[in-house]
Amino acid sequence: MRVTTRGMAYLAFLTALGVVLTRFASIRIVVMGVEGIRVGFGGFPIIFAGLLFGPAAGGIVGALTDIIGYILSPVAGPYMPHFTFTAALTGILPALIVRLVRRRGEKPGFLLLTLAVLGGQLVTSLLLVPYFLHTLFGLPYQVILVPRFFTVAIEVPLYAGIAHLLLRRLEPFFEKLQLSYQWVR
Repeated sequence: MRVTTRGMAYLAFLTALGVVLTRFASIRIVVMGVEGIRVGFGGFPIIFAGLLFGPAAGGIVGALTDIIGYILSPVAGPYMPHFTFTAALTGILPALIVRLVRRRGEKPGFLLLTLAVLGGQLVTSLLLVPYFLHTLFGLPYQVILVPRFFTVAIEVPLYAGIAHLLLRRLEPFFEKLQLSYQWVR
């Protein structure tokens, strides 16, 4: 990841957008006194940062989004680094899948973006988060997994579609500013 002032500004913007969308513009469903399900667009800026700047940047944006979000709007209970790790993986995995699957110089299409986001969401939203909620808070899997399947089924094509649209629409902007981003190379 090439670090420039402009790149850091974009990452800071995506982090701030992620915090706002995750903590303040999402629907929280409380299960047994703990936030069991969150429905919203908070994961998109994290995934988009990874797609634009690479897996490391996606991981940094994900971790910072979770930490800053917890400081600004703590959820019931103490800080849990498990969820920061999961947020970092939300940005790392889709970018890593795109990097490994696509051919050099080829721009990722909608199908590849969908598979990449799906792969990341399967690991984070359907495996790790339910496991951590069950292990840390004792929430039963039946209560948290069923709604998560519906959430992931809606979010994956939506995130992939928005990412595909933005990557295509912003391409002339990147070329004009001579920005060297992960997905363009």
